[in-house]
Amino acid sequence: MDLNLKDKVIVVSGGAKGIGEGIVKVLAAEGALPVIIGRNAEDNLKTVQAVNGKASQFAAELTQPAECERAINAVIAQFGRIDGLVNNAGVNDGVGLEKGDYERFMASLHRNLVHYYLLAHYALPELKKSKGAIVNIGSKTAETGQGNTSAYAAANGGRNALTREWAVELLPYGIRVNAIIVAECWTPLYENWIRTLENPDEKLQSIISKIPFEQRMTTAEEIANMAAFLLSDRSSHTTGQLIHVDGGYTHLDRAIS
Repeated sequence: MDLNLKDKVIVVSGGAKGIGEGIVKVLAAEGALPVIIGRNAEDNLKTVQAVNGKASQFAAELTQPAECERAINAVIAQFGRIDGLVNNAGVNDGVGLEKGDYERFMASLHRNLVHYYLLAHYALPELKKSKGAIVNIGSKTAETGQGNTSAYAAANGGRNALTREWAVELLPYGIRVNAIIVAECWTPLYENWIRTLENPDEKLQSIISKIPFEQRMTTAEEIANMAAFLLSDRSSHTTGQLIHVDGGYTHLDRAIS
């Protein structure tokens, strides 16, 4: 299926690694022009090179509001348009209730939620012109909880709420807004996390055994394929949806695993 994404300028936050990198690779393969916004220019450029230069990048520290505005303005200055936005950057940083504090909680919200709003806010004038689309990447933690990650769970609840809210607000402009909810997806960050646990291989197998569909982790490419579809006009009547690409992990009865 041709997704009609050729030459579409798509901003991908956190596009240098993990799920973001997967999204950039799929978009480049579809002929789009993905633009990575991430804090580390060296990492960004590695992904640009991995797609044979069929992407661009701007280094920005997204926890800083002024950097969000600067990055979007740089994209507009270079390309003259924005056709889509993928809000993806963030990290499960383990700021809990009992062991957390105000400063770390607020810092986590900036790391995981506030830049979703800011990038969309600054990109909106161009998205209105192009009748573009927004895809927010979220996590099951907003629905299931995880323990000791209050800030990240709150941020993901916010991502879900903003997806629905923006879908309503942007109806008059023909801008569609959807979210992809991720559960157990194998990425470098996930691998680093699992290695911090006692008996990591045993713990990983325990997690995989509870993923209903095929007892395996979701891949970044599978998330990316859904993102590309939601950004394309092939999903032209889909908006305000929280789409779980998770092998049934969030909602199917664990008794079947």
